[in-house]
Amino acid sequence: MKRWRAAAVPYLLILPGGLWLVIFFAIPVIVLISLSTQQGNIVDGFSQTFHFANYASAWDNYHDQFIRSLLYGAIATILCIVLGYPVAYWIAFRGGARKSTYLFLLLLPFFVSFVLRTVSWQYFLSDNGILLSPLKSAGILPQNFRILATGTAVVGGLTYNYLPFMVLPIYVALERIDPRLVEAAQDLYATRAAAFRRVVLPLSLPGLFAGVLLTFVPVAADYVNAAILGGTGNTMIGNIIQDEFLTVQDYPTGAALSFMLMAILLIGMFSYARVLGTDEVLEVAAR
Repeated sequence: MKRWRAAAVPYLLILPGGLWLVIFFAIPVIVLISLSTQQGNIVDGFSQTFHFANYASAWDNYHDQFIRSLLYGAIATILCIVLGYPVAYWIAFRGGARKSTYLFLLLLPFFVSFVLRTVSWQYFLSDNGILLSPLKSAGILPQNFRILATGTAVVGGLTYNYLPFMVLPIYVALERIDPRLVEAAQDLYATRAAAFRRVVLPLSLPGLFAGVLLTFVPVAADYVNAAILGGTGNTMIGNIIQDEFLTVQDYPTGAALSFMLMAILLIGMFSYARVLGTDEVLEVAAR
């Protein structure tokens, strides 16, 4: 009996988490897949007819939004790397005893609602806002110049809102690097650039890998920034899915779009891991 209990302990420990995933992930995904092949309307109800043409029609009608979402997600993720890596590097190697303070300041905007932070960008980037109005009054910018309701505003909002998702994993990876490794590289006549390229960057790849995943996936599926900061020509696929479920109430099309987005992101994640070499990244992290 004791031996049986000992063998059952690991399974009992993962049981709550497993049930959580089954109830709130596996079952909704199965329902979503089933709904995506149904036909009907909100009045008469929907019935399962295995109508896979929903996927073809969804792609034909909204492939532009899919491509725009992936493009905005890629640009915002790259900007997060360009902006976030130096911040994480500075905090990890130059932060000293105030690292916790700097990280707190980085996360401080998260104490404000995501929607409110995005709305603040709307006022900041408006045609007569605190940024453009003085520049237009000074004649630096033409009166018809605008940023709001453009792709630039949407990408800027996405980068701002998801930057900490990139900084934190990179910081954790950099924090684990022994400074003596960098000193040893410099003792072997490596320049600072060479030491960074040959020592720091490879050892920080696990954090960069995690940061890209944590940033790109929610950015590509985001709809708040496009709804508040974008115009009719900057609609992302998240906005279409929201409209299909809440406005049009065409649940099969919304479910098909949702599953297609999830499939595209999963394929992209696995392709990214394959190209980067997940095994090599894990080996670097283990050293």
